[in-house]
Amino acid sequence: MHSHVEGADTPPLQETTIGAALAQAALEHGGRIALVSRHQGIRWTFGELNAKAEALGAGLLARGLARGDRIGIWAATCAEWTLVQFAAAKAGLILVTINTAYRRAELEYALNKVGCKAVVAMQGHRGIDYAGMLRELKAAGKLPHLEHAIGIGAFEGFTPLASIAGNPARLPRDLDTRDPINIQFTSGTTGFPKGATLSHRNILNNGFFVGEQLGLTPEDRLCIPVPLYHCFGMVMGNLGCLTHGSAMVYPSEGFEPPAVLAAVQGERCTALYGVPTMFIAELGHPDFARFDLSSLRTGIMAGSPCPIEIMRKVVERMHMREVTIAYGMTETSPVSFQSGRDDPLERRVSTVGRVLPHVEVKVVDEQGATVPRGQPGELCTRGYSVMLGYWDDARRTAEAIDAEGWMHTGDLGTIDEEGYCNIVGRIKDMVIRGGENLYPREIEEFLYRHPKVQDVQVVGVPDARYGEELCAWILPRPGESLAEADIRAFCDGQIARHKIPRYIRFVDSFPMTVTGKVQKFVMRETMMAELGLKVEKTA
Repeated sequence: MHSHVEGADTPPLQETTIGAALAQAALEHGGRIALVSRHQGIRWTFGELNAKAEALGAGLLARGLARGDRIGIWAATCAEWTLVQFAAAKAGLILVTINTAYRRAELEYALNKVGCKAVVAMQGHRGIDYAGMLRELKAAGKLPHLEHAIGIGAFEGFTPLASIAGNPARLPRDLDTRDPINIQFTSGTTGFPKGATLSHRNILNNGFFVGEQLGLTPEDRLCIPVPLYHCFGMVMGNLGCLTHGSAMVYPSEGFEPPAVLAAVQGERCTALYGVPTMFIAELGHPDFARFDLSSLRTGIMAGSPCPIEIMRKVVERMHMREVTIAYGMTETSPVSFQSGRDDPLERRVSTVGRVLPHVEVKVVDEQGATVPRGQPGELCTRGYSVMLGYWDDARRTAEAIDAEGWMHTGDLGTIDEEGYCNIVGRIKDMVIRGGENLYPREIEEFLYRHPKVQDVQVVGVPDARYGEELCAWILPRPGESLAEADIRAFCDGQIARHKIPRYIRFVDSFPMTVTGKVQKFVMRETMMAELGLKVEKTA
């Protein structure tokens, strides 16, 4: 039996645009709360959100923007972010989501790569002066395509977003579900970021099927502490809620564990999203026990490999008995696999679930042949969720999507006899030690079992004798002390000797992206510098 799975063909795909879906939600759930932004004191119903989005979309067109133009959004989590998301969709504009941690060079590259004609920005966030940076680049002639600078709030050189409104009757009525509607820059570790271009059909459907897996209804309230510029927030969060009439709840501008816990308690949230590091921080907060989280039922842990022990604690201590794991990538809108709410807990904590409807996945070896069930290889995805391509980059698009429409993910995985997928690492993360393929994820899962270990990350570093050796960075639990000998004794006789890390470091944090993903390449570079290691040249 080969590692090739196809999702169900029901329910059918949503063949509508995002703007039309919001209009339909306003008809069906008009008086229900659609969005709560707790830090802003904002509560909008679906009817209000739809009306605001139509007025803003029409206002943007009235200012000279045209269907297909790119409009950037550079802001932390706020109600205006989502308003712009839906307004752009109604107007047929392509929303370019900008990472909140970008600095001048990254911003300049992203805006020029896609030719942004307008940018909506907040004044700044966490010490980064967005407005100042945009003013400087514009004054220096570095943003030749940019015609409109729009501010979330009132500040020098920006037209206030609140002042932009037009006649909704002038919105285009012939938008197509396959039109590009969103460009998200993927944060590669080498080279310039690539602009994954996604359609209404891509992301509206993915949000819908993720919400289906969670069993979302109009009675649900989803707490969304993950960034909105990323698929986790804007697709799995916002569009998942839109397609099910559920409420979007934003706890704070940026991730703050107590704000998340307070939002769940205060809004009686039934679902919660987060990357593993967020759940770890919430569980470890000193006031955790003071919050009433009993309203929680479900949610998603995704974005990076999910430690099994953390998953168990989320189920037991946060009442998320129906929590699911999801796996995917920006280029696939993003989710391809997701566990079911009724999957046995053992399946939910040890796999990323089964393939979603209307998606096809296979696992291939280095020659491109589909491997037998249970054997690791590269995951390839095909179906409605595969992006239109990388913006203005035919070469890199062709490298990622083959002639048969398969998106090559770069992720190593296995698919078992029942169709459950397990991610064993990235092709680039796999460590080859003396000819043995080692998967850091397996070693991390083992080390998580140590009672004094809070978090752990394993990478490969160069070695003159074996080619590569393993290095573990370990974050001890608060108040606990650990020594290298403790870890070696814990491993001895329990895992194969070649899987015991050669280097062990105790740290108080990991290098992270703003979305909470651990930057393993930074760990590798740090260890190479510290140990004086060099990559041996090979044929």
